[in-house]
Amino acid sequence: MANQYVILARSERPGDGLPELGTREEIVRELANSNVAPEVPEGDVLYGPGIRLEFPPGIDPVNQILLSIMEDEIAWLVILRLAKKFGWRILDTATGREFSP
Repeated sequence: MANQYVILARSERPGDGLPELGTREEIVRELANSNVAPEVPEGDVLYGPGIRLEFPPGIDPVNQILLSIMEDEIAWLVILRLAKKFGWRILDTATGREFSP
């Protein structure tokens, strides 16, 4: 079974709710430059080196993404690079620990 994490925006939002990561279109377009793309056009699941990202169905703009690690050996290098580039924080769903590279 793959390890699962939740991607969230690093910035805090005043009041209730999660801050937005961006629109689906923006996120997909930017991730394409990092070799991460949907398997099918307009799909909710994106794949990259060692990782799988899932958008919440029907929600736009996106405020969280489910991250699954498929190949541990290469995934962390990709995750850390993406998190730093996009200002993401990563929440470990098993432990509740959070990190912001």
